[in-house]
Amino acid sequence: MARAEKKTASQKKKASRSKQSREAESSRAPRQPLRWATRLLLRLAVVLVVVAVCLVLLYKAVNPPTTWTMLSEGRRLGTPVEQTWVSAEDIAPVMLRSVVAAEDANFCTHWGFDMRAIRAAIAEGGNRGASTISQQVVKNVYLWQGRNWLRKALEAALTPLVEAFWSKRRILEIYLNVAEFDEGVFGIEAASRHYFGTGAASLSGTQAARLAAILPDPKDRSASQPSGFVTRRASQIRDGAATIARDGRADCFE
Repeated sequence: MARAEKKTASQKKKASRSKQSREAESSRAPRQPLRWATRLLLRLAVVLVVVAVCLVLLYKAVNPPTTWTMLSEGRRLGTPVEQTWVSAEDIAPVMLRSVVAAEDANFCTHWGFDMRAIRAAIAEGGNRGASTISQQVVKNVYLWQGRNWLRKALEAALTPLVEAFWSKRRILEIYLNVAEFDEGVFGIEAASRHYFGTGAASLSGTQAARLAAILPDPKDRSASQPSGFVTRRASQIRDGAATIARDGRADCFE
């Protein structure tokens, strides 16, 4: 009789433990998918960061063979675009200064984002651009044209990496080699020969300023047959290039 009672009590304990275990498992069950999803997202984020860093480090030493914009433009035209890569040493120094004066006068003093320009753009209702040369390089080399939040988010994530791993001179070198200067004409060497029949190393101050002046709208502006606007803008850029040379804002890339 005593044994039977002990056995019954033991069975009751086991049943109670089993019930408690099931209750604990059922209370944890809803949390498990959440934990799994969180871990998956964290792993995915780590993978994306590693891939981004590797891509940025790759182009620190290797010249980008092409860009999405060049490929899409080549498909549109039905023929490969014109582009010849040249190192920064083979680009006239005045061209480097001119593009900074035209596109990003604070290039040497910011870390990828010009907060002063961004605040000014917001104050004016977003009617003026605030993208730095670093942001434009990220867009041209790694991303695509067009305005949407995904591209802007990726651009914002990659720009600090480019600033961290590339020198300012390297940023300018890549920018000038992938920028569009006319329909199917990419890079400063092809643009110099296309407009002036000379290499990028031999550009004069006026020629460099005109090339910088057409960058915001390369398909509708000409450096060799400048409109009145391009001529006036080039004059401003030439003065700006001389100014940043005097006040030290060109020191980071010269």
